[in-house]
Amino acid sequence: GGRGPGGGPGAASSPARPRPNWRRRIMVGSLVLVVTVVGVGVGTYFWADGKVRREVDLSKVIERPGGGKGTNYLIVGSDSRDGLSKDEKKKLHTGSAEGKRTDSMMILHTGDNGNTMISLPRDSWVRIPSFKGSQSGKLFPAKGHNKLNAAYAMDGPELLVRTIEANTGLHIDHYAEIGFAGFADIVDAVGGVEIDIPQDIKDRDSGADFKKGKQTLDGQQALAFVRNRHGYAAGDLERTKNQQRFLSALASQTATPSTVLNPFKLYPVMGAGLDTLIVDKDMSLFDLADMFWAMKGVTGGGGTSMNMPISGNGPQSSLLWDSGKVKQLVNELSNDQKVTVTASR
Repeated sequence: GGRGPGGGPGAASSPARPRPNWRRRIMVGSLVLVVTVVGVGVGTYFWADGKVRREVDLSKVIERPGGGKGTNYLIVGSDSRDGLSKDEKKKLHTGSAEGKRTDSMMILHTGDNGNTMISLPRDSWVRIPSFKGSQSGKLFPAKGHNKLNAAYAMDGPELLVRTIEANTGLHIDHYAEIGFAGFADIVDAVGGVEIDIPQDIKDRDSGADFKKGKQTLDGQQALAFVRNRHGYAAGDLERTKNQQRFLSALASQTATPSTVLNPFKLYPVMGAGLDTLIVDKDMSLFDLADMFWAMKGVTGGGGTSMNMPISGNGPQSSLLWDSGKVKQLVNELSNDQKVTVTASR
């Protein structure tokens, strides 16, 4: 007979352990990773899409010019104080005026021949055309000539778009607006924005107090910088150049791997921006991304930034557009051609 358990020739041999199937493990691990990434991406998309405030209805704009090649965004900075406490208004030097007005306006054109960013001075002397009331739906007659920012004060974004289209002949495809609070929050969420300030600036109204040179601005300082228009030889025209300079720097420094690939930084930045950003009803997240990357492209040398061509001063301390240059500029943008027009001021 054989020996008992544990030994001898009669003992059964234990089966060999199967070798691990690394190929299968790698395939399963890769599949899990892909599913996780896709799930996070889809979840982020719907989270972000749900935060977008699509409140502007461009279908209410009447007598619109035909669409051209490329895409035209109207980007507006308003002086809205929504969401600001009394202490925050004091800290940001915003004052406490009711309602909101346009503090800056830019047309951003994206296309195959480079991106173009054009600032529209708020003191531009333009014709306020007939329009359909955004709330009442009533038709109103033309209001004569006035400063461009008066259009927004009269009937909001829809009349502003109507006025810009009527005075330029350029079709506006999308609208985006951000207020004081949102602007400061985005800058703080990014961790500040580095910019080269062209001259010493000190202004009691905006709270600006800067020395010439490269420095990093927090949200409060950034708001003071883009709002200031005192102490410049060119006044509001220099202010619009600073706004372009800063927005391009903000876009350039936000769209970096250290932000995009870091969820602890990306989500606060997206949240700060989307919470206060107001856009038109047809604006998708892909349109927002196109707008954002185009702004980044301008500062990277892949486009042109300029003021609307000005021919001189008009009534009530306003600015008159150079009609010949504006017509040429609009023709080049509508046909998505390389912009050759230059602003003289």
